[in-house]
Amino acid sequence: MNSLEKAMSLIAVAGDSKSYSMEAVSLAKEGKFDEARASVEKARDAMITAHDMQTDLIRAEVEGRGEAIGLLMVHAQDHLSGALLMRELAEEFIDLYKKLEVVT
Repeated sequence: MNSLEKAMSLIAVAGDSKSYSMEAVSLAKEGKFDEARASVEKARDAMITAHDMQTDLIRAEVEGRGEAIGLLMVHAQDHLSGALLMRELAEEFIDLYKKLEVVT
């Protein structure tokens, strides 16, 4: 897989993770907490895949097998960071919506 394919794969997997996280927030807002937690788990699984891809890229660079890092790879890293943040926020939103349901 060349660097373009690696970057596009990383963007796609991070996008999947972010989508699952957004789905989790929507489900929690509807009071569907078990389904929301399941979506967060899907987001976590996608993030593990993305993190493994990132680790392989870092390892290759450390071992001197790395490819030139272009703007697309920087963009991929940005997507990965955004997806990670969204998953963490989704978990917080689930907890918040659950507490709000108890109070009301």
